[in-house]
Amino acid sequence: MAKSYYHIRQNYGKSALNELDMPNNPLVLFEVWFDQALKDNLPDANAMVLSTAINDKPSSRIVLLKAVEEGKLIFFTNYRSRKGKEINQNPFVSLLFFWPQHERQVRIEGHSEKLASALSDEYFVSRPRESQAAAIASNQSEAIADKTRLLQTYNQLLKLDDDLKRPGYWGGYQVLPEYFEFWQGGAHRLHDRITYSKTGSGWQIGRLLP
Repeated sequence: MAKSYYHIRQNYGKSALNELDMPNNPLVLFEVWFDQALKDNLPDANAMVLSTAINDKPSSRIVLLKAVEEGKLIFFTNYRSRKGKEINQNPFVSLLFFWPQHERQVRIEGHSEKLASALSDEYFVSRPRESQAAAIASNQSEAIADKTRLLQTYNQLLKLDDDLKRPGYWGGYQVLPEYFEFWQGGAHRLHDRITYSKTGSGWQIGRLLP
């Protein structure tokens, strides 16, 4: 039976963007928006949609931003997962942050690469033991009949007396942005969309129609 969702509608208008007031570096505005989301305790403020693509077939999933260092956005995952395999073939990715309470989106496109092993080790050690065990136990993205063996392996790892070490198939990626789009919801769907495109050592600022 067909269902219509035409009636679902949200009007915006909490804020606006003026290209004349934008900073030269998009990471400055990104940090302001991100810090505001954290300050206001927005749920999963660091959650972002990571999109990858090979053979013209895109795929998306939610991952968590864990750091921004030297202009690069960092997240962690299983290198053998679908996203890891796709990044290995095509390192260009898209990131999307959506903070509906602030009526804001940020789209980021750029080149990804594996994080240095020492930095992945450092982050892995900082994780709760339960999260470490889960990362080791799961062959992420592989098909299984049920969770029985996964839970057995996970529980066995928790019972070990030794510290858990980061497996080589798990670690971080860093994304070097080449494009930003800042979206601020506007009244009557007249949204503001300000873009930053990488040009050599700087950024070119533009505006898109909503």
